[in-house]
Amino acid sequence: MENNSNLSTIMDTLQKYYNYKERTTLNRMREPEKISLEKEFSGPRKSEQSEDFLWKPNPFKILISCLLSLRTQDKTTEIVSEKLFKIADTPEKIAKIPKKKLEKIIFSSGHYKKKARTLKHVSKEILKRFNGKVPDKKEELMSIKGIGPKTANIVLNFAFNQLVLPIDTHCHRIPNRLGWVRTKTPEQTEKALEKILPKKYWKEFNAIFVLFGKEICQPVSPLCSKCPVEKYCPKIGVIRSR
Repeated sequence: MENNSNLSTIMDTLQKYYNYKERTTLNRMREPEKISLEKEFSGPRKSEQSEDFLWKPNPFKILISCLLSLRTQDKTTEIVSEKLFKIADTPEKIAKIPKKKLEKIIFSSGHYKKKARTLKHVSKEILKRFNGKVPDKKEELMSIKGIGPKTANIVLNFAFNQLVLPIDTHCHRIPNRLGWVRTKTPEQTEKALEKILPKKYWKEFNAIFVLFGKEICQPVSPLCSKCPVEKYCPKIGVIRSR
């Protein structure tokens, strides 16, 4: 039976514990950046836009960095993303870049051949089917081969500020360890958390649990002695801790 009686207490404690001076590459990319209105609007410029630029998160960069981050350390994702975006930072540019050159640029991210194919395919699909703009609906994002539920939700949450739950390995493992859910897959965890997690926590849930999972609540031998919510945790599945 699930135990989520301390859910709000745990979330409030972790929110205070992580003040976001440190963030993952993808979470930092939620910060607005300068985007040309020429790229933003394909038709006539909207009359209420008096400047040549607006400030907002860049959905395409968030999407590409998320695809690069798969099975890669965060520091590598940051380095590779910056390197790639200096050369190609739009669907048009990535679609045009030679595959061998793209593979060389993203080599250190691992699985570079597969990722290069994915980046080019995704870029071409965005150009062909969505007029060069990253879609803001989950079903449309997941209709593009190479984009799964976690990646789609990261884009919706980080780029479009939608209340969705991006569930990676940490966000799946820790709620099960805490006894909030009993699930076998991240997709099941997403559906289960949607039913029990108050929506006020949804926006920052991924940011908190990724950092918590990397630093303290690790997969093997978690650092329970340093955990700010240890007294609330039943340690389900934990064989050894430090």
